[in-house]
Amino acid sequence: MKKNFAIFFVLLIIGACSKNDDFVIKSDNQNIENLVPMDPAEINQEIKTFLKETGNFNWNDASDYMLWSASVHGQNVVTVGYGNSSFSETKSTENEAIKSQLIQKISDLENISNSKNKSGNAILLYEDEDLNFIDIEVKSIETIKELRTDKNVRYIEPAGYQFFAYETQMKSSSGCTTTADAVNSGDYRTISPNCLVSWTYDEHNITQAWTLSTGQGITVGLIDTGVSDYQSLLGSGFNDGYSSGRYIQKYGSYVDSWKWWSTTTDGYHDKCGHGTSMAATIASPRNDNGMPVGVAYNCNLVSYRGTSDVVLDGYQEQKGVANALTGLANNSSVKVISMSIGHIFTVGRIEDAVKYAYAKGKMIIAAGGTSTTFTNFVGVIFPANMNETVAVTGITSDNSYNECDVCHEGSQIDFTVVMSRYWDENRNSVCLGYYNNTKDYVGGSSVATSTTAGIAALIWARHPSWTRAQVFDKMKQSAELYNNPSSSFGYGNIDAYQAVL
Repeated sequence: MKKNFAIFFVLLIIGACSKNDDFVIKSDNQNIENLVPMDPAEINQEIKTFLKETGNFNWNDASDYMLWSASVHGQNVVTVGYGNSSFSETKSTENEAIKSQLIQKISDLENISNSKNKSGNAILLYEDEDLNFIDIEVKSIETIKELRTDKNVRYIEPAGYQFFAYETQMKSSSGCTTTADAVNSGDYRTISPNCLVSWTYDEHNITQAWTLSTGQGITVGLIDTGVSDYQSLLGSGFNDGYSSGRYIQKYGSYVDSWKWWSTTTDGYHDKCGHGTSMAATIASPRNDNGMPVGVAYNCNLVSYRGTSDVVLDGYQEQKGVANALTGLANNSSVKVISMSIGHIFTVGRIEDAVKYAYAKGKMIIAAGGTSTTFTNFVGVIFPANMNETVAVTGITSDNSYNECDVCHEGSQIDFTVVMSRYWDENRNSVCLGYYNNTKDYVGGSSVATSTTAGIAALIWARHPSWTRAQVFDKMKQSAELYNNPSSSFGYGNIDAYQAVL
């Protein structure tokens, strides 16, 4: 089974329609009590139109009516990013005062005393410990309108709205599978002490790079669907063969519930399979068990189960990923963060968390996107489309920079990774499987991202005193298109050996 992970979705043809002005409330005399929200199909059509026409969608682009309607369909939970200017990574006294003023303002607008709603629950549903945003219950469109004109509100988003839950013309695939593929013996070779090297590594001179660096002493953070308890080489056998003196840590920040008020995570164990493939590509040990080895086989790994699948759609997944980002940002040992996950439009809380981690000096490597060939118009997905991330996509092995059939390209891409045979795109990169003694194929921009994260760890291990900017410059300088970057593929394929010289 072909496994092209990251964001995978199928769209029926979307017509070239213009923004519907009827979505804007035209009269202040309209009876707000009897106001009927937009149907989710209408909301989704507006989102798809923005994606079709601009390549991106942000809730700041929506009308008050559309934003309010989406919040109604999302349990009336909205996220309010606050601050008197742009993003700030600190919890200042000024921002704390702004937060308190906004909570009181919302309570007054919603006609609720003591910040309590009519059910006796607190209007303030969630306050982030590190970032300047809150989740709050808002029922009135007038509150939405007032908040959007407040100079201290950076953004307001319908936190509980799930795009894919209501979409009838777009089928979202989770990117999940735990079943091992039948791997062709021509797609790997054996090296000492009896481990398998994916054919894709040779496209980037990774084994040559191991003569100078193996990732020792560098910690890579992974935000994905977790790591399988059934794969001991990513557990008790993490130090096996030529891999030694390192550690793997596993955390869970995802709450497996549609209820915003649920707070208990379901642990670090991967129930999807995607996260295990990414962890294996980055850090599987150089084992003596006849199993595939990871790119940085001596690096440390800190994994967060931040989501149930690769599409970050819904309150708990977005909250889980944002919390994982801040957790890794606050971990001083982490240098690189790998994110083979994303969404087709911007999520404010995750955007804040990415900026927070970036301000802490982390290199955040993100998947450019994976979908069907006729939906690649979406371009580079979020958060890979952010300036604070390193965006990666996958290409085929024909040496002509053709993206894989399901991979995205665009001006925001920084690097590429060869991850499929040009004559057979089912033959992708080879990695450790979900269960013990299994190997697997993994493709798309997901494996391109985790491979690049591993290469970054090799460089940083070679030059442990370097800054993120120095590592990134070395990645660029060792890439094939450094002197003539592509408008669609950035600096192209990194030569890992040249990068660690």
